[in-house]
Amino acid sequence: MRRQQAEQRLAALRTELHEHAHRYYVLDAPIISDAEYDRLFRELLDLEAQFPELVTSDSPSQRVGGEPLPAFAEAAHALPMLSLDNIFAAEELADFEERVRRRMQSSVQLTWTAEPKIDGLAVELIYENGLFVEGSTRGNGLVGENITANLRTVRNIPLRLHGAEVPERLAVRGEVYLSKKDFAELNRQRAEQGEPLFANPRNAAAGSLRQLDPKITAARPLSFFVYGVADPAALPCSSLTELFPHLRSLGFPVNPLIKFCRSLAEAEEHYHHLQQIRHELDYEIDGMVIKAASFAAQEELGSTARAPRWAVAWKFPAEEAEAVMSGVEFQLGRTGAVTPVAVLEPVRIGGVVVRRAALHNQDEIRRKGLMIGDTVLVRRAGDVIPEVLRPLTERRTGQEQAIVFPTECPACNNALHRPEGEAVTRCRNPHCPAQRLQRIIWFAGKSGLDIEGLGPKNVEKLAEAGLIADIPDIFRLDKERLAALDGWGEKSAEKLLAAVEQAKQTTLAKLLAALGIRHVGETTAELLAARFVDINKLMQAGEEQLLAVDGIGGQTAAALREYFADPANRELIARLLELGLTVQAAEKTASGGPLAGMVFLFTGTLASMSRAEAEERVRQLGGATASSISKKVTHLVAGEKAGSKLKKAAELGIAALNELEFLRLLETAAPDKK
Repeated sequence: MRRQQAEQRLAALRTELHEHAHRYYVLDAPIISDAEYDRLFRELLDLEAQFPELVTSDSPSQRVGGEPLPAFAEAAHALPMLSLDNIFAAEELADFEERVRRRMQSSVQLTWTAEPKIDGLAVELIYENGLFVEGSTRGNGLVGENITANLRTVRNIPLRLHGAEVPERLAVRGEVYLSKKDFAELNRQRAEQGEPLFANPRNAAAGSLRQLDPKITAARPLSFFVYGVADPAALPCSSLTELFPHLRSLGFPVNPLIKFCRSLAEAEEHYHHLQQIRHELDYEIDGMVIKAASFAAQEELGSTARAPRWAVAWKFPAEEAEAVMSGVEFQLGRTGAVTPVAVLEPVRIGGVVVRRAALHNQDEIRRKGLMIGDTVLVRRAGDVIPEVLRPLTERRTGQEQAIVFPTECPACNNALHRPEGEAVTRCRNPHCPAQRLQRIIWFAGKSGLDIEGLGPKNVEKLAEAGLIADIPDIFRLDKERLAALDGWGEKSAEKLLAAVEQAKQTTLAKLLAALGIRHVGETTAELLAARFVDINKLMQAGEEQLLAVDGIGGQTAAALREYFADPANRELIARLLELGLTVQAAEKTASGGPLAGMVFLFTGTLASMSRAEAEERVRQLGGATASSISKKVTHLVAGEKAGSKLKKAAELGIAALNELEFLRLLETAAPDKK
């Protein structure tokens, strides 16, 4: 392809990919499949690899993160990013309204916006002629940190504005945040690795955006909501009522819970509505921001040195409180992990009485310096388990006691063990009754087969009644015995049994995740299901076969081998199948095919696809993959930051391909699958 043709095609691809990304991440209304998007993206990467001089800053390929930065440069704000004054009660809202009306001299009609106050990190994004050129933090309001490279990785921040007419320069402001689900998963991973936990999603988002290596930021699923512009005169809008739809048309994500109000009484109603639904949202909000909608009114009201006079933040009641930690209990999880839980003197936080709070692990207790008898600061956020943040050491009396970890399992009295290099202490008795109960709860829960009506409380109730002692008992539940339970009845029994029957049709990935094998979560289960034909082949897989799956490391492979080597676990799976559990097999690897006889080894990072996807493409075309360098390997595919395998391959005379050459090989082998 000639340079001019490539330039035209690249422009068309970028426009199309930007449109599809906007529909997917902002509008939540995709019109093409993921596979088709991936095909277009690979074509873009292919052309950019052929013509690197044509790579532009707004290309979708630039979202993956660049080279690590030595430090953040300063970024001055043309107009200050001011803070907001806070109020905490309806009476203070009335005072705010009185101040506004007293200062207003014109006859401008006052209307308002009521916006959820996202608990994230405020940022400013600069666009020149429709292209994203600079992004920064608030900093001190006048000067922030230039985090452009990291902000490029946030999927729903447009790199190029939509529409034919865009301003020459536009500075938008908004909030970058991390969802509750992703925050919990991030902290779970950090706890397992013995790393300090993030205190809340806001800290996690801020920490992610301040990474000197943009690839770390890119790996964390951050999101963005726009809440305004630095200079309203840059756009053809006279009020926020017009601004938000206009920003949405340019490609910015606008929070759907923003409400336009004719009076502050309406705004107050929306405040109570947001307070009621806040825990149903997948992101943290800590209040509501009220703004005068008219830009003329905003200009007339002006600002103090710290905050605008035309806006105020109405904060929700605090979800942190002080409590006395009277003791510590030790609970067992499905993998034998012993988790310390703080026993608190009852305290009301956010309208809920809290008596227990998470302590995570022994290292976290030591890092925070907690003692029994401490007055501690406790945080509660929605359905997330309350957490002890820190001790208030100034309240100590000298009567506090050290927290002593047990040496024996509190459920079965077996000796506890803490593997070297791990943060978690475990009971290694697979027949421990507490572990068995937790495995049932996990199997039936949302991370497992997601059986409606079989949540933790019902599982515990059925176990106490003698109806469930192990996982297979779920599929032996009897209608009459269920209906006879206190508080149940025939309809409840029928509903649960229908959900159990529906759960019998499952996939290999779901079953693997449901079994509660250590180190095997949903993502790992998907990788294993994509590689192995059925559960029996996976049970028979050796260590080398497991390690050949991208994303499966030594710990996970060892955990799988240990689990399937246990006759009790193999018997469990056999009993489930006998009871009617039907497992959808993974697609079979192609036999023969254009890559038959070839063995591929991957090193470094591929830009166009994950390593798991690349290996699957090879297997579909009849080839094989390897996890380590040997004479059996026929092709080494080297991505970005390829390691020592590249040198070793050269020594062994193994053909080395870059990513572009590998993609061309795939295209030649399967021209109908671009």
